[in-house]
Amino acid sequence: MSDGLPRALPQPLAAALVFLAAGAVLMLEILAVRLLAPYVGLTLETTTSIIGAALAGIAAGAAVGGYLADRTNTRLLIVGLFILGGLLSLLTVPIVHGLGPGARGQGDGAALGITVIALVPAAAVLSAVSPAVAHLQLHDLTVSGTVVGRLSAWATAGALVGTFGTGFVLIPAMPVNTAVLLIGVVLVLVGVGLGVSARVLPAAVLGGTILAAGGLGALAQASEAPCVRESEYHCLKIEKDPTQTSGYELLLDGTHNSYVDLRDPTRLEYDYGRWIAQPINTMFPGREPLDAVFVGGGGFTLPRWLLATRPGSHAEVLEVDEEIVELSEERLGLRPSADLEVTVGDARMTLRDVPSESADLVVGDAFSGYTVPWHLTTAEWVEEVQRVLKPDGLYALNLIDFQPLDFVKAETATLLDAFEHVRLTTFLGEDGEPYGGNLVVLASDRPLGRKVGASSTVATTYSQPEVEELVGDAEPLRDDYAPVDQLRTEG
Repeated sequence: MSDGLPRALPQPLAAALVFLAAGAVLMLEILAVRLLAPYVGLTLETTTSIIGAALAGIAAGAAVGGYLADRTNTRLLIVGLFILGGLLSLLTVPIVHGLGPGARGQGDGAALGITVIALVPAAAVLSAVSPAVAHLQLHDLTVSGTVVGRLSAWATAGALVGTFGTGFVLIPAMPVNTAVLLIGVVLVLVGVGLGVSARVLPAAVLGGTILAAGGLGALAQASEAPCVRESEYHCLKIEKDPTQTSGYELLLDGTHNSYVDLRDPTRLEYDYGRWIAQPINTMFPGREPLDAVFVGGGGFTLPRWLLATRPGSHAEVLEVDEEIVELSEERLGLRPSADLEVTVGDARMTLRDVPSESADLVVGDAFSGYTVPWHLTTAEWVEEVQRVLKPDGLYALNLIDFQPLDFVKAETATLLDAFEHVRLTTFLGEDGEPYGGNLVVLASDRPLGRKVGASSTVATTYSQPEVEELVGDAEPLRDDYAPVDQLRTEG
């Protein structure tokens, strides 16, 4: 009793401590996904690495916390765990921003390595709180099951609130850096408050803790993030083209996504944009208006190109990220209208509302260098695209993959099963084989003439027999089997 606390904590306080510690671990886990995505992508492997690292930290923390609780001053241990857990939480942001740039293009091992360094220590320390609190509360073996079960339930409740609160409230409400800062500061303040009330923190330690928390908080806020605006899905940034007074590029998660010329909407700077425009002009000659659905907006370059080159056309853009739409309106001159409609939502859902046989053209442009929405690659998705297309319509799909092109082969196999005619346009390597990068697949039930597709010294369009030979025995993608992240190769 000399330390100022009763032998056991009051039940509400004990429940609150395990609730807060467990909730903080899950909040950091979800925020780590957002912190890492601009550097290593939002893939199945990235998410798996983060979940695995968090679980490893939880397991280690539970074991070590229980061991220490049996051998130390448990009340002082709990104070230290909250303070250390908060300080380590504040460190996650500068660690990720410091190591992240070097992880680009280094594969899944880099994602796991950064996650282990940034997340495991904080998760382990915070996960040691529950066994420490349980040790403090267990003094009657006849009710040990009740005590442990009640604390476990509160910890699980904290994890649930942390999970849902972060995904539905915290991330939409503030930048990720600020959210992590908030978590770290709250944890430190709780630890300091417990230490002061229990009179177990010397003044020097208290002052040092406050200085350390302030320094790490400032470092977290000052560490350079790779974006100027965060959405629920992406890290967004706009760069001005230094060679063009009216040219701007939209970057998603650090990779170039769209180029927009504010003065000339007919300008298609990226090769893949021209690879899509050429077959449109060939299959639908002249300037006749077209009805088109664009899956993915980005900078809205292709929809604006269509309206500028074919007056009277109608373009409906399905964009999952509302922040991209707002940023394009603020900085890239987007003006939605009756001719250019924007529907915000997951395309797998919103395409269902597009009438059957209403589109001359469907353009799939929802992929970026790091983000592959696998549910927009499967046979079931392609069936929806076919439903929307007119009988002589064209599906043009922009993919990103590199040798050995396993993802492109599987996706092309999926389209070969659905459409009568399929072409593939890609860059060529020095050996004359498809190099990868951006690849455009054209699919239609209408014959694709010889002039459909790009051809140059650096790019070529494969004919139907060449496409079939390239695909080989690749298995089509289905909703119940679409290992896109494993098939895709980063450049």
